[in-house]
Parts: sequence; C-alpha cells; structure tokens
Amino acid sequence: MTENIEVFTQSSIKITDGENHIYIDPLGIKEEFCDADYILITHDHYDHFSPEDIKKVAYENTVLIVPEKMKAKALKEINFINKIESISPNQNKKINNLYIETIPAYNIIKPFHLKISGWVGYILEIGGKRIYIAGDTDKTKEAEAVHCDIAMVPIGGTYTMNAKKAAELINIIQPEVAIPTHYGSIVGNKNDGELFKENVKAPVKVELKLRFN
Repeated sequence: MTENIEVFTQSSIKITDGENHIYIDPLGIKEEFCDADYILITHDHYDHFSPEDIKKVAYENTVLIVPEKMKAKALKEINFINKIESISPNQNKKINNLYIETIPAYNIIKPFHLKISGWVGYILEIGGKRIYIAGDTDKTKEAEAVHCDIAMVPIGGTYTMNAKKAAELINIIQPEVAIPTHYGSIVGNKNDGELFKENVKAPVKVELKLRFN
C-alpha cells in the first residue's frame, strides 16, 4: 500500500496516485523531474522550503501549497510557479482534485517551531487511504487525535520528536503503516529508524523508506 511513496533526504517526500505527482518539502533532489502537480510545504525552514529543489520538480501547471503565514515569502521567492495557494492549521480544503486536511505542527517546549507560527502537517486522501505527513512536530494533542492509514513522522530529535517519542505517537494513533522521516542527515543518525521500529507495537507495520544519498 506504500509502493507509491518515496522518501528522499530529511523529510522530502513524493507520492504518486496514478493521476498526480505530489511532493512534500522537496530537498536534495538530484534530477530535474519537472513533474509535480502539487508541492506542499510544511514550514519555511531551509530544509523544508528550498526554492532550488522546488524548481527541480515544478512545471508550468504545478500548484504550490504553503502555510498562510509564509505565503508572502513564497510569492517573493518562487516566481516560476503561477499558482500558489495558502492553507492554515485545522483546515479542510480541496484544491483542484486534491483533498487536504491540516494538522498543527509545533514544539511543546522547544522554541524551534512555535504554535503561533502556523506551521502544518498534512493529511492527504489518496487511493482510498489517509496519509498523514506530520511535518516538524512534537507529540502534541492534535497529532494524537489524527486518524490515518499511513503516518509519516519525524524521529530525529532536536527540532522534533525523537525515535522513542515518535513511536509513542504511532502506538496511540495506530495507523496500518508508519514511515519515519527527518533523521540520518541534518539531525539524528541512520540507526534511528531501527530504534523507532523496535518501539512501535504490532499490528502497526514500520517501513524504512528514507534514502540517505
């Protein structure tokens, strides 16, 4: 059920649904794909909002979707995309043929991602499945209330949950499949994926998809 999901470095994700190519926080893109029907950005930190990488996946009909509080920045820096949409936390929105829900993404104590900033995680309905892309977040009450079939959560610590906290979240929301992100390069190490997997309880299946180069 996850053969249509790819995870590149950090939290750079590509989902293909048969009709659309959807990228979330593209980073470290090595080829000029130019096939993105939608690009979703969770927040404006350099490892999630990279104009250079967005340019590698965008083409003339691409829709860029960003949190409302960074729309002005996106309009200024992404002048090669004609359609830029904004979205806020706790919002349901249909953009063309893509249905999106947003979940607040923030730190509880740490100062790196403040709730007031309006950063988001996304739930996408694709192929009859609800896919949760958490963004940079801790184990918040909003994340604990998510209902999804596939959960993609950060595990590298420092700026987000670490592997054990992320596993605690997964054990609460119990998707069918959990895929860890945001480790092994800028933060965390390559073994965090295995630590996460060890702490996630059955029947949740863990898939390690992140590419390290």
